[in-house]
Amino acid sequence: MQELYDKNILDHGINPRNWGILDPADVEAEGDYPLCGDRLRLMLRIDEQQHITALARDGVGCAISQASASMLGEIIMGKSLAEVRQIGKQDIFNMLGIALSANRVKCAVLPLEIVVRALYGAGEWRKYEMEEED
Repeated sequence: MQELYDKNILDHGINPRNWGILDPADVEAEGDYPLCGDRLRLMLRIDEQQHITALARDGVGCAISQASASMLGEIIMGKSLAEVRQIGKQDIFNMLGIALSANRVKCAVLPLEIVVRALYGAGEWRKYEMEEED
């Protein structure tokens, strides 16, 4: 089974980035994917120029969701909110670099969903998904 996971995914699973609590945080959001047991909380600090200056996360989940959260955290750190808004599901798939089953797709995009909820509100995720389907 281990050969299914790219070395990068294993590295992020064993050595998670941005793990912990950010206090104070400007925005915070959490979500879960109950089928797999994934649960993620994300905390962000945003400066006056609308750039992410600090982030932390905690939660539990499968290797795919945890690696995706770790990798996505590295990608969004220092970016403007406008730049973060341009990240889509395909970027997550490219970042992971492995083929995903339908169930694992939900694990992989959970961190992106939480980022969108944190920055744009819970109702925006559905709109965000629909934009990507166009």
